[in-house]
Amino acid sequence: METKTNVMRILDAHHVPYKSYSYVDTGAVNGGAVAAALGQNPAQVFKTLVTVARSGNHYVFMVPVCSELDLKRAATAVGEKSIDMLKMRDLLGLTGYVHGGCSPIGMKKQFKTVIDTTARNFDTIIFSAGRIGYQVEITPDALMGLIPLTFSDICVSQN
Repeated sequence: METKTNVMRILDAHHVPYKSYSYVDTGAVNGGAVAAALGQNPAQVFKTLVTVARSGNHYVFMVPVCSELDLKRAATAVGEKSIDMLKMRDLLGLTGYVHGGCSPIGMKKQFKTVIDTTARNFDTIIFSAGRIGYQVEITPDALMGLIPLTFSDICVSQN
């Protein structure tokens, strides 16, 4: 029997077509290893990062698994002076997800979400299905239809 995560149930309820992947038995522990275990392009596999601004507002950012979030660009993208990564101990209580299994879909509270513009380079993107070991693949437009999502150049420049 296939494992259904809450994210998959939400996608089903909204009639959003998706592919699901499991890497449970692969030993993959970081985004690059997950992309490799799934045989996918790491530029197409996104990680979900939760931040807190000096104002106290929380924001979610999605960047390719082998990229880093540029905190200054991210702050600018959401109209804040500065943001920091949320402390890992605060993640579960705020989002309902654990580190490594955080998805932009199905959080306890929906936060403004920004995805790196590189997502537009792909017909579909892959990200956490809300549980460690599981990923889903959907179109960026389908994701935009589910959550408040904007696109911005938020990765550290590769010079």
